[in-house]
Amino acid sequence: MIAGIDHFVLTVRSVEDTCAFYQRVLGFRRLDEPDRPTALLFGTQKINVHDVG
Repeated sequence: MIAGIDHFVLTVRSVEDTCAFYQRVLGFRRLDEPDRPTALLFGTQKINVHDVG
């Protein structure tokens, strides 16, 4: 049985545009940390956002 999911990854054309959409429309919080991928947070869940290239 799966107990939980730590995170999943979206590979996108534009991290900036994607984060803006998720923040504006869905109320997610953006997290930028040194040497870590940009993340979108909602509750205790996390989406890492990576550029295609």
